[in-house]
Amino acid sequence: MSSSSRGPGAGARRRRTRCRRCRACVRTECGDCHFCRDMKKFGGPGRMKQSCLLRQCTAPVLPHTAVCLLCGEAGKEDTVEGEEEKFGLSLMECTICNEIVHPGCLKMGKAEGVINAEIPNCWECPRCTQEGRTNKVKGGRERHLKKVGGDACLLRGSDPGGPGLLPPRVLNPSQAFSSCHPGLPPENWEKPKPTLASAEGPAVPSPSPQREKLERFKRMCQLLERVPDTSSSSSDSDSDSDSSGTSLSEDEAPGEARNGRRPARGSSGEKENRGGRRAVRPGSGAPLLSWPLGPAPPPRPPQLERHVVRPPPRSPEPDTLPLAAGSDHPLPRAAWLRVFQHLGPRELCICMRVCRTWSRWCYDKRLWPRMDLSRRKSLTPPMLSGVVRRQPRALDLSWTGVSKKQLMWLLNRLQGLQELVLSGCSWLSVSALGSAPLPALRLLDLRWIEDVKDSQLRELLLPPPDTKPGQTESRGRLQGVAELRLAGLELTDASLRLLLRHAPQLSALDLSHCAHVGDPSVHLLTAPTSPLRETLVHLNLAGCHRLTDHCLPLFRRCPRLRRLDLRSCRQLSPEACARLAAAGPPGPFRCPEEKLLLKDS
Repeated sequence: MSSSSRGPGAGARRRRTRCRRCRACVRTECGDCHFCRDMKKFGGPGRMKQSCLLRQCTAPVLPHTAVCLLCGEAGKEDTVEGEEEKFGLSLMECTICNEIVHPGCLKMGKAEGVINAEIPNCWECPRCTQEGRTNKVKGGRERHLKKVGGDACLLRGSDPGGPGLLPPRVLNPSQAFSSCHPGLPPENWEKPKPTLASAEGPAVPSPSPQREKLERFKRMCQLLERVPDTSSSSSDSDSDSDSSGTSLSEDEAPGEARNGRRPARGSSGEKENRGGRRAVRPGSGAPLLSWPLGPAPPPRPPQLERHVVRPPPRSPEPDTLPLAAGSDHPLPRAAWLRVFQHLGPRELCICMRVCRTWSRWCYDKRLWPRMDLSRRKSLTPPMLSGVVRRQPRALDLSWTGVSKKQLMWLLNRLQGLQELVLSGCSWLSVSALGSAPLPALRLLDLRWIEDVKDSQLRELLLPPPDTKPGQTESRGRLQGVAELRLAGLELTDASLRLLLRHAPQLSALDLSHCAHVGDPSVHLLTAPTSPLRETLVHLNLAGCHRLTDHCLPLFRRCPRLRRLDLRSCRQLSPEACARLAAAGPPGPFRCPEEKLLLKDS
């Protein structure tokens, strides 16, 4: 009989179900593991369809649809009372061939099976044992030999005469697999090949992939048994974690304590074995598990929310504020919004906690024209989701640890963003601007970004690679930007040429403290072919030490210039700046400070 015609109990492994009795089955979800965060009831998308890590059943049972491969009937152990009769009529699943049979349906004469005492209705069938595919581990207490056939069957531990000896069981004689060798007499069956003995003793067969999976599953179950129950009160959980010291967080490596430190080698309560794995003795305050030695993996970066974050509607509902008495407040929503506009971000967050209606109204983007997250060490997913919900026009992320993935996630969802401040961030994060659409951006602040060369600026200034032919010059990413701040960057004249070509509408340009900006750079900015010659209103060149007095007359080419900052330029004389202020381009300037030229509009 081929494996394809054996029926529902052959071939593929049947998915087991919960026992509904173990500690893991009766507890509640933790709400913290990655499976819980994926659940819809915890705000996730619900794609994984997996149960909580702390609710993984430690003794899964066969499904109620499982039937015997040989007789086609379900388990009938409830119809008899004797212990051996119950075993003969119960369904047993082989961990190697995945066949489900009644032990009483076997017809193999004298044969031997290996029963797994940890998982219900689980064994290594006599056929796999006879063919040499069994995995008997010497000294293992969870595996017991079951001799099928003869006048009796003995269920015992692998240490005869020791404390693992169990009382004998009597089974029906003459049991064998009729499907093992169909059509052949027993004397023609293939006998298992004996394993070669080594100098140290008899050889042990190498574990099969199914057995390795089972061992890993049991180790995981043992670990979950020692994780404290998070559904209890906070005081109980704190006391349990302090007393036992075995609680594990999701971001920590297996075997580490919550403080993130590993016990030192050779310390009390642990020892190393020959296999390079650490074994912990009972009473040492650590899980009774062995894990590979080596440095702990670095902490995982904060992950973004996987579910879709949609901005609130333009007019949040409802139009009126319902009261507890059943009537509505006399003030309409528009009046409440005018009151909320006089509140700051902190006060608005407090108002959002009053009631659900206020919470909806306070998400109105007219109340959040600007959001400031500057100088925060880390940006969490709730922060990013809150920014998207409020849809601000100006966003300040200066001197933060925002990552490239986080910035790209934000920019793809803030299509109405007009001002973006990224000063002090790393170029690795800022490089997200090269692949994000910025249709409404008017101000971009990139001051004091480290390791920015001409190649990085070229990537930022050039148009997207999918630009159609003939639109290269007019479809740059910074086409509509009016104010650009590049202070402290290593700009060269090559970068300025790209800037003039792909950002032609700049009215305010900050090139202060750029070490490579000199007289040729001013000539490029004020040349007759430069589009910025007619648009520049504010120009900041403070701290550019390569500027000399020879470049000052070039600024008269900019008729709309209203502010020129030349402070801290060492080679510029105050007298030459005073002459420029008196002449002006056109009209005189006033100098409230030395080398600072201002013109009233």
